[in-house]
Amino acid sequence: MDRSRVVVTGMGVVSCFGNDVDLFYQKLLSGESGVSAIGAFPCEEFSTRIAAPVFPYDFSQYLDKKQARRVDKYIAYALTAGKLAHAQAALGASHLDVTRCGVIIGSGKGGMGIFTDNIHALEGGPKKVSPFLIPYILTNMGGGLLGEEFGFMGPNYSVSTACATGNYAIAMAAEHIRRGECDLMLCGGAEAPILPISLAGFCSIKALSQRNENPKQASRPWDRGRDGFVLGEGAGVLVLESLEHARARGVPILAEYLGGAFTCDAHHMTEPHPEGKGVVLCLRRALADAHVEVSEVNYINAHATSTLVGDKAELVALLQVFTEDPSRIAINATKSMTGHSLGAAGGLEAIATVKAIMEGVIHPTINLEDPEPDLKFFAPRKGVEWPVRVAISNSFGFGGHNAVLGLGQPPR
Repeated sequence: MDRSRVVVTGMGVVSCFGNDVDLFYQKLLSGESGVSAIGAFPCEEFSTRIAAPVFPYDFSQYLDKKQARRVDKYIAYALTAGKLAHAQAALGASHLDVTRCGVIIGSGKGGMGIFTDNIHALEGGPKKVSPFLIPYILTNMGGGLLGEEFGFMGPNYSVSTACATGNYAIAMAAEHIRRGECDLMLCGGAEAPILPISLAGFCSIKALSQRNENPKQASRPWDRGRDGFVLGEGAGVLVLESLEHARARGVPILAEYLGGAFTCDAHHMTEPHPEGKGVVLCLRRALADAHVEVSEVNYINAHATSTLVGDKAELVALLQVFTEDPSRIAINATKSMTGHSLGAAGGLEAIATVKAIMEGVIHPTINLEDPEPDLKFFAPRKGVEWPVRVAISNSFGFGGHNAVLGLGQPPR
């Protein structure tokens, strides 16, 4: 099948390091942690009292005042990141066929903040419930509002596959372009889960780190002293378009989307398969879809959340695929600094991967003091020069959902 090549021409981020992509990556390169004590609500009785919240910014820069006041934060994050990606790709300066432009922005949880606010409002009677409750809790509303903003009339829907959401959205968007259905797609993930109910739920399943006294040392992927992940939030949105379309517009191409794949562990509701069967299948299918040999991959942005079981299972899977001299492959864990932003993680980490390709420098994994013996890849403790030829970015979610992306250098 003659498929269109897909490239990245724009990126937008909302994160614990702000909403500037270059600053976001510089913070990662310098090994800074965005984790701190939670100040947004009282949590003295919680076993975990730390998170990696979005760095404060003025929503009114990107949303009108009424919208900024009403929408759930996950929607505000999606709109901000989407508009920033749109601007970087210079879409406002181009004549676009809007019937061939679409949006896929996913969220694992959707508008939990709006939902919980209105549960409390209901105590005063049904008339106290906001008329915006229903639209603003939907996982598709961030993408829907972006479509309305830009007049994009092509495919527009959400994906919700827990922590694999962002990667699913990006790969599905790429398929619309590959099949010739679209010229351009905005895609990625957004999440705003730092709320009492969400924190309590993760505490109850003992998924979170309890290093409350040392928040910046709490997220420690692959370290044998890890005790769970740190809750994060934000949004990461990419502009994908066909190579032909990007060249016709004359815009800079940041990287090429090479391929991707999805699988399911079909094993357990929350735990990964201990032998990594679903992840191995996903990795092999993604490489095949990208027409990339195992030997060509030299960088992995890992899912690596800092959980006891998950980190080990991912390494077990990777070592079954990258069997020859894994030390030649650099690997890192963005979540060591940003925490785990659930449905937004894939988008944020795809941006970190594209920046690594662009700059030839990869960020460290912080807090890696006593590595797991299975960590046979090169895992830098500080930012290092590393010319990336082919990169993969992993995302795995509750329900056994796996998604792997392949990214590479811009076409010459």
